[in-house]
Amino acid sequence: METIYISEAEAVRDIAGLLARAHLGTEIVIEKESAPSIVLRKAVEPRGRLLSESIALAEMHAEEMGCEPVMDAEFAADLEEIIRNRKPRDTSAWD
Repeated sequence: METIYISEAEAVRDIAGLLARAHLGTEIVIEKESAPSIVLRKAVEPRGRLLSESIALAEMHAEEMGCEPVMDAEFAADLEEIIRNRKPRDTSAWD
C-alpha cells in the first residue's frame, strides 16, 4: 500500500483528490506541525469507481501533467449517436 505524507494546508487545497486516492487504496497521512494528525485509508474492499472519483482523478492528473484531457473524436461521435438514439426508460415493471 502506498503511503503519502501531506501537510494540513496542502490537504485542504486538494481534499477531493486525496479522497479519490484514498478510495483507490493509498494511505494518506495528514500532518499538523510536522506530526501525524489524521490518517485517511480505505476501510472496505473496492466496489468499483464512482464517477465523482474518476473526475477527481482526472482533475488531479491534468493538474500534475499541466494539460487538460481531450475526448477522442471517435468516442465523441459514438457518444453523440448513443444520446441521439436513446429511448425513454420503461418503468412499467416497477409499478
